[in-house]
This record gives sequence, C-alpha cells and structure tokens, in this order.
Amino acid sequence: MTSLDYPAWLRIEHWVNVLFVTLIIRSGIEILATHPKLYWHDDSKPGSEWARFTRKVMPRDRLYDTLDEEEDYHPVIALPGRAQLGMGRHWHFFSVIGWILLGLSYYVLLFVTGQWHRYWPASWSILPEAWDDIVTYLSFNLPPLLPGEPFDAIQKLTYAAVIFLLAPFQILTGAAQSPAIAARFPWYIQLWGGRQWARSLHFLGLVAFLVFIAIHLSMVFFWGWGPLTAAMIFGSVRNTTLATLLSLAIIALIIAIHAAATIWSLRRPRSVQRVLGSVVNAARRILLRPLDSRQSYPPSKISPSHRVNGKPPASIEYKVMAVHNFIDWRLRVGGLVENPVTLDLAALRALNGRQTQRVLHHCVQGWTSIGEWSGVPLARLAELVRPLPQARYVCFLTMQDNDRDEPASHGGGQFYEVMDLELVYKPQTLLAYEMNGRALPIQHGAPLRLRVETQVGFKMAKWIDQIEFINDYAGIGKGAGGWREDNVFYDKNVEI
Repeated sequence: MTSLDYPAWLRIEHWVNVLFVTLIIRSGIEILATHPKLYWHDDSKPGSEWARFTRKVMPRDRLYDTLDEEEDYHPVIALPGRAQLGMGRHWHFFSVIGWILLGLSYYVLLFVTGQWHRYWPASWSILPEAWDDIVTYLSFNLPPLLPGEPFDAIQKLTYAAVIFLLAPFQILTGAAQSPAIAARFPWYIQLWGGRQWARSLHFLGLVAFLVFIAIHLSMVFFWGWGPLTAAMIFGSVRNTTLATLLSLAIIALIIAIHAAATIWSLRRPRSVQRVLGSVVNAARRILLRPLDSRQSYPPSKISPSHRVNGKPPASIEYKVMAVHNFIDWRLRVGGLVENPVTLDLAALRALNGRQTQRVLHHCVQGWTSIGEWSGVPLARLAELVRPLPQARYVCFLTMQDNDRDEPASHGGGQFYEVMDLELVYKPQTLLAYEMNGRALPIQHGAPLRLRVETQVGFKMAKWIDQIEFINDYAGIGKGAGGWREDNVFYDKNVEI
C-alpha cells in the first residue's frame, strides 16, 4: 500500500471524534431511558408509540405519571446509567458542544486544505462502482480502491453521507427538540413533521451511526488493522506493529474516560452538575435565552389528552380545598417586593391582562402535547408587587410533596422551583388557572401552575400557593435552584 497522506490535524480529530461520539451515544441512551417510547405525533398518547424499549405495563386502575414509566439502564450502555436523567443531560449537552466545535474546525480544515476531495464524490459514475463494490463485499472479497485514493467507491459514498449529511442531520434534529427553539420558531419544528418526528428521526440517526461504526470497525479489521491504524496514527503505512499497540492504547484510554465519567457521575453527581453545568449553561444563555416564544397553534392541534407528570398533593388540606373548588386557596406573593399581596382565585382572575395561548409542552423526559392555557401573565403580577432592584430570581413554592413521586433515596419534601427574573417578562410566561377552556384540572396543577414556554416542563411548577422574589437561592433546599436540581441533579436552566 502507498502513503495515504493523512494530515496530523485529521488524525487527531479522528480520535477525539471517537471520544465525543461515544459519550453522546451513551448519554443519549440515558435520556431515552427516561421515556423509552417513540411517537410520530406530538400528543404522545399512551399506547400509540411506534417503538418502545421497556417491558413495563402501566396500570389502568389508578393514576400513574411518566416518572413511573422510566427505565433503569445499565451503566455499560448508558451514561451514567441507573436512571440518572440529570447526569445524562449534563454529559449529553457537554459532549454535543465539544462535538460541534470539533466538527466546525474539521469542516474548516477540510476545505482550507483541500482534503474535502477525499470524501466528496467527483462524478455520478461512482454510483455503479459503489454497487459493484457492494456485490464484491457480499461475496466476501475486497473491492479495488479508487485510482489514487484511499477508499473504494462505497466507502467514499459512506464517508460523504456520514460527514456531510448524517452529522448535520443529528445536530438539526437535536435542535428541533429544544423548547426554546420550538417556541421561537414553530415553523422549524414543523419542517420535521413535529417535535416527536424530530425525536424519532434523531433516534434513527443514532441507529445509523451505530450501524456505521459497526461496519467501519469490520472494514478496518478485514482490510488490515495494523496498516490502517498506522495511517490514522502516523499518517502513512509504517510501524504497523507499533500502530496496533498505540491504537489499542488509545481505545483503552477512551474506555477509561468513559469509566471515569460513569464513576464520577454516580459517586459525585453534585460535582458533575456544577462543572459540566457551568459550560452547558453558558452556551444556553448565549444561544437560547434571548429567544421569545411566538407560539399560537390552531385549536384543531390541541391534544385530546395531556400526559401527567407528578402526582397531586395528598394532604387533607389540599383535598378539602379541591372539594370546595379552591375557594379557600390563597396565593401569597412577597419577598423582595415593594407591595406584597395575598390573592384568592377570584382576585387573580380579576387582574387585568388575561392571556390565552395554545402551545407545545415539552417534558424533560421527551414526551410532548399541545394545550391551551389561560391565566395572568407573570409580568402583570410583577407589575403589581413591584420587585426591588436587588431581586434576581423568583421562587415558586407548591403544595406538592415529593414523597409520592420519587424513590425514597431521592428524599421527599416540598416541591419548589427557581427561575431567573428575566424569564418573568417573556411574552408567554403565564400563571395558568385554565386549561383547554376549563378550570385547570387537579392532575395538571389546580388551582394554579406556571407556564414558561421556552423551558422544559419540570420548571413549570404546579399546585402553586406561594411566590417569592429573591436575590439568591443558595439557602433554599440544597441550593441548586429547584427540587429536582437539588435531589436528582437536573439543570436549573432548561431551554433544551
């Protein structure tokens, strides 16, 4: 074999790419485990999935929520495994950021150095040659290389598809699952057929990557591991024995990084939340925080049913209020404000500025639905109480006790959520007391719930009875900015 002329930058990025892609795949499997079902429609109706990766059967005789549908995948295949969605999200988005930056440099260098010719077909004549190569492979023989090139025809087409089609496809379908992007650009989501179409296509892209990896490794094995790894380590076919040893050492290092990431996540999740979260949140604030929701789905798009996430309060006090249509319920709004207020449901309804919006709900687990929500814009309430200059966040306290929702190891306690003050003034940030033209149902947060359409669903606290404007949340709960952030290490800012 002759020199394959692999420049140093290409060789380095090849191995770094292996690390990022495998981290993305394992953490993506962790995210899928949280709702291991795929749909072709945005209402995510139970039983209508086209694919499922769980044996669980949900009961028909009692209320269940989507937390009950979670699967616990083993750390060998999922990062970190053990039903740790918060950790999975941190690793997935951190790895995606690294992968995109690596890919951008790869594209730039491909075109600056002219290496793109290596992967891009020069003419349509490659198609019949590629078919001949497939026939040759099926006969357990190796086809000839293209003249003056390191690949045969089918290999060149495959690399072109992966580099210029599949990788961008995964990025674009991943972006279509962001509530901030879906809220600001509803038309973009519809280009993919809807949010669940994008999620399903993203999964099929994952399958395509796995198939490519399996075939790629098989081809390297059959062509000759030593010579080909020498080309990808030294840039030419030399020192094949050393190249084989070095390639195995690099693979061992990548496996060791995966093992370290898994152990770190399972043993010190707060540290992972803090370190990786600082990177991911910085990217979110720059790219996604400026986006405002502009959704207005037609009434015909409203989902016939809306999945439940989180079980309603079980206290006697709440049940008594519910029986009496919440006439005794009060919303206390205070903290760092000039004018603290206490409002009953009638007073809340009487506030000027009632707003109705038909929007797509994004659960952090992956399911969606379209609903109509009516209530008072949170900005109107802020106008009433007048936050002080030092107020930076808003804390929503609820009547929900998480002893009913989470495993005992996660702890119970009052559910609360914190969000940045700037989100109060987003156009479709709403305190909703009606859903689909009727009083808010108990299972969806009655008498009052939050809607923040650029965030995923768990930030939209339900069963609210107190709102506090604050300048810091370090002293609330465990100081991470919400019950789920405290106990299951979710992200505080969730535009994606």
